[in-house]
Amino acid sequence: MEERRLSTASAASIDRALAPARGVSIRTYNLCFLGLGNVNRTLIRLLEDRAQELRDRHRIAYRFTGVASRRLGWIADPNGLDPHAHVAETNVARTLPSTSSGQALSAKPQKSDQKLSDVRDWLTKAQADVLFEATSLNVETGQPAIDHIRAAFDHGAHAITANKGPIVHAYRELRDLAAARGKKFLFESTVMDGVPIFSFFDQMPTVHVQGFHGILNSTTNVILGGMEDGLTLDEALKKAQALGVAETDATHDIDGWDAAVKTAALITVLMDIPVRLADIEREGIRDLTPQALRNARRDGWPFKLVCRAQRVSGGVEAIVAPEKVLATSPMGKIAGTSSYLHFETDIFPGLAITEENPGLYATAYGLLADFVRAVS
Repeated sequence: MEERRLSTASAASIDRALAPARGVSIRTYNLCFLGLGNVNRTLIRLLEDRAQELRDRHRIAYRFTGVASRRLGWIADPNGLDPHAHVAETNVARTLPSTSSGQALSAKPQKSDQKLSDVRDWLTKAQADVLFEATSLNVETGQPAIDHIRAAFDHGAHAITANKGPIVHAYRELRDLAAARGKKFLFESTVMDGVPIFSFFDQMPTVHVQGFHGILNSTTNVILGGMEDGLTLDEALKKAQALGVAETDATHDIDGWDAAVKTAALITVLMDIPVRLADIEREGIRDLTPQALRNARRDGWPFKLVCRAQRVSGGVEAIVAPEKVLATSPMGKIAGTSSYLHFETDIFPGLAITEENPGLYATAYGLLADFVRAVS
């Protein structure tokens, strides 16, 4: 009994220590969502689900003040709006509030403000504190996402993105602009969903990444698994699309572009070496046949689409291509939507991260975690 009382008392002490200090004010942040596809819609649900915890543990409150997409146009209300009212296909009940304080707002959809001509006007009208940028990837230029993020910093808002394009094409510029404005530029969801890769290395000062290898594209993982079972490439792709894993146009996945962009992002940020996509040797999975894949799996050396980068004198060497890997190795065990990443550093010879079959909530979590980091 005495031991139990001591344990209870200790737990209570820990709870008190972890609780926010009394009298610490809670600030309400105006959140704007650019791109209202699966990622931002899931983020909205996750924010609502975690609203109480954000208030109690992190002293963070929010209201949704802007949504925008090609279909909707620019919609803003600094007093708060209901983003669900603008997504007819959402599965979330309309009764959820659009502010974390519980203030109920009308679920009636608002019309795009014709007076708002661009993202800058929209951010101003919404009085944005944080921009969540989740528009489609432009492999060639990173636009218009780069301009969206520039506009956020010029307005005075933090910018959080799931779009890899700005990292590959304008990372240093945007990083320096954010610092000059006293704002945060965060992008944890660009590689391996919401797994804390970039923030992990932020906690490791003076550690230098020498190289990495891994499997970073889940769509090709699923397709290769289907082809090992005897499906053609087209049949395996349709199966992946039916599962919601593959996009309607999966060219970027099949031809290795998505994996190459992720590789470039890791090199640019973690190795601090500017790299162009053209500098990364790239080969997709189109030339692999079901027979070759079945034979490789039978022999214990299945094919995977592997990303590799290594620091060399004067720069970096990088490649994305199908490789045969030992079935019992960490990469050989990666299947479905799982991912794997192994880093070599000057201090730690090997650091590996495995993510098993994530869903959309994993990507949304990366954005939410970046939000907490940005405003804390």
